[in-house]
Amino acid sequence: MAPFKSGFISILGRPNVGKSTLFNLFLGDKIAIVSGKPQTTRNRILGIKNVEEGQLIFLDTPGIHHGRSELNQRMVRTAIASGRDADVLLFLVEAIHPHIEEDQEMIKSLRESRGVPFLVINKIDRVKRPTLLPLMDQYRNLYPFKGIIPISAVTGDGVGILIDEILKVLPESPRYYPEDMITDQTERFWVSEIIREKVIEVSYQEIPYSTAVTIEAFKEHPEKNLVAIQGTIHVERDSQKKIVIGKGGQKLKKIGETARQEIEAFLGTRVFLELWVNVEKNWTQDPRVLDRLGYLATLDHSH
Repeated sequence: MAPFKSGFISILGRPNVGKSTLFNLFLGDKIAIVSGKPQTTRNRILGIKNVEEGQLIFLDTPGIHHGRSELNQRMVRTAIASGRDADVLLFLVEAIHPHIEEDQEMIKSLRESRGVPFLVINKIDRVKRPTLLPLMDQYRNLYPFKGIIPISAVTGDGVGILIDEILKVLPESPRYYPEDMITDQTERFWVSEIIREKVIEVSYQEIPYSTAVTIEAFKEHPEKNLVAIQGTIHVERDSQKKIVIGKGGQKLKKIGETARQEIEAFLGTRVFLELWVNVEKNWTQDPRVLDRLGYLATLDHSH
């Protein structure tokens, strides 16, 4: 019998290269927020894939980028910290708009990492195959990757090969998590992420990334097959509050309805959802508010 393997695989890359799409594809479940807007993932999100040969624990991380706000800086520190402790690093880049210099900087930031590095070239469904070879050569010259694997997180092309390559280098180890578990985050966290995704979808042009969501109450009523949830959408300015609420409350109502449907599917029960909008002046810059909203300074487990 082949030995059982388990380990942590960190998915790293610039914003919007498809990290969350790939993460969800690995798990066969929609877990991370996927949006056409960059910088949608803010926390380190852990997802677990059980296969016959082992347990793969994927970490979806915030995009590595130059951000000035305290929130952006915390996001980048979170990404780098989660790469430092992983057994395997997947550097995700795009076939369509390669940013080789920026990627080189990102790769440098993880030189101290002990993880086995793979370069994963995503979005190959959007380019002609011959353009891939010179691109692979350019990246090969940057860093001694264990392998360079072209994939499409949308079509799934190449992803089976990627999983096989990861399993080859994972350490022999028993499972870290029970077999029926797919994430270490709480239901409250996922509910807040679903609401935040709907805020971005409904008001994306007007509200960039100044929204956070907290869950104030999460009460289960099993006798009624119902969960009652109260959530607060935090914005930075009064003008943003007006946008999220919309004319006659229309936008907030739409956010609530679409979020409620997805939360019901996620929890497998009926949901009563109440949402408020609260102005928290310049929260993305204020360390105390960031701590309170759950964006902790870093997530470095190595100490």
